[in-house]
Amino acid sequence: MHVDLPEKRYYNIGEVAEAFSVNTSLIRFWEKEFDVLQPKKNAKGNRKFTPDDIKNLEFIYHLVKERGFTLEGAKTHLKENKQQTYDRFEIIRKLETVKSELLKIKENL
Repeated sequence: MHVDLPEKRYYNIGEVAEAFSVNTSLIRFWEKEFDVLQPKKNAKGNRKFTPDDIKNLEFIYHLVKERGFTLEGAKTHLKENKQQTYDRFEIIRKLETVKSELLKIKENL
């Protein structure tokens, strides 16, 4: 899944949930379950997600929703193999972006 968000310094939870096509409650739940998610909170307690948080959410979404990991399995995987798996995930995501661009070019020919 490729998340299409405008480039900003902070995103609110509604924008993030809409980009991932999930409920805000799932984002809040993942924040409690996964230590890598640490959104900033303003004085009212509203969550503000950084681009790094979005990348971590993409990775968690990939593990849980696309690869079918359980929450415990995803936590373990993040702790043990985070860098290696994250690097692969980034490469695959970039290749998917290139593929979609090439398909657009093919359609326009």
